[in-house]
Amino acid sequence: MSIEQYQETFIQTNFADRIGGANYGKDTAIYKFEKIKRAKASAKKDFPDIELIDLGVGEPDEMADEGIVAKLAEEALKEENRGYSDNGIPEFKKAAAEYLREVFRVEGIDPETEVVHSIGSKPALAMLPSCFINPGDITIMTVPGYPVLGTHTKYLGGQVFTVELKKENNFLPDLNAIPEEVARKAKLIYLNYPNNPTGASATAEFFAEVVAWAKKYDVVVIHDAPYAALTYDGLKPLSFLSVPGAKDVGVELHSLSKSYNMTGWRIGFVAGNPLVVKAFSDIKDNNDSGQFIAIQKAAAYGLAHPEITEAIAAKYSRRHNLLVDALNSLGFKAEKPKGSFFLYVEAPKGIKGGRRFESGEDFSQFLIREKLISSVPWDDAGSFVRFSVTFIAKGEEEEKRVISEIQRRLSDVEFEF
Repeated sequence: MSIEQYQETFIQTNFADRIGGANYGKDTAIYKFEKIKRAKASAKKDFPDIELIDLGVGEPDEMADEGIVAKLAEEALKEENRGYSDNGIPEFKKAAAEYLREVFRVEGIDPETEVVHSIGSKPALAMLPSCFINPGDITIMTVPGYPVLGTHTKYLGGQVFTVELKKENNFLPDLNAIPEEVARKAKLIYLNYPNNPTGASATAEFFAEVVAWAKKYDVVVIHDAPYAALTYDGLKPLSFLSVPGAKDVGVELHSLSKSYNMTGWRIGFVAGNPLVVKAFSDIKDNNDSGQFIAIQKAAAYGLAHPEITEAIAAKYSRRHNLLVDALNSLGFKAEKPKGSFFLYVEAPKGIKGGRRFESGEDFSQFLIREKLISSVPWDDAGSFVRFSVTFIAKGEEEEKRVISEIQRRLSDVEFEF
């Protein structure tokens, strides 16, 4: 039977309200990433001989370090690593605590009680609301941003209050703009720095403000930090946990996906407040049986070699320089971020003497369909597009060629801002 035929059976009426209930699968709205996917397919069909330059992909373009891969191969051959790892092995927890100390200057993390591994950060974000959210409780989210914590808050009957990240505030949330009644009812606040999609970085002063605010209103802070070690131009990696009092109010999520080119390996960790770590561990224990021990041991090797991330960051910094210069030569007002591999740029309002762009999505579709350059639009707080410097390019000369090609394709129009 086809999906359409099954939609006429009892299965269709049994779906949970959280995913649409009896109307699940019948929604005809096309979501942002599906629109991008369709536009890319159409552009490739219309222009089969032209390279599609993908600046939309939010994952690394290279393999993990050879040492990490070799460690996986070595450990995968050992019989003692074959079984369930449940909430993780001590070796990985110790490596995570030492990594926080060496790279982020976070002292005093107890690897036994204040660190637990996760099968990537996304599942951790999905599970954490189950530790805190009852029906009617509030999670505060920043927009634009990564929605998973908010999605699962809603699944549990909670509510989401959003705070916009605006350019005039350096893409940091204005905590004072959160209404008193929301702050007092909130259980969780989600932060993510360096930020996806804006590329903005936080400061120790801002994190200190967060700690004071969280203590005032009894809100648990979830700081999602997958890009925290990818910093440029002299900016040292900053952890929320390095700020006095942070461990009293929350946890930080780290992932090896972006900083170690290990996206598909699915390994990260939650660190910080021991009660939150314990609660997450209990929820996790009822969701998964742990990541493969050999992967944890390979990840521990990676965490002990932060110079791997430093080399990756140098590459992204170089690419950011090239892309920022190219876009600014075309009239954009691009500013190199101090962290992450994302460049967040205000979309033009139109083309001089030609079409208008009503949104970031309008501009993004133009780029894909007419210039074969893929980006990701964000219209939550103004009209922006997100470029990623994880485009496919082997070596510096190829990087220069790709950026020069972007500049050439866009130079035949004059954008209005």
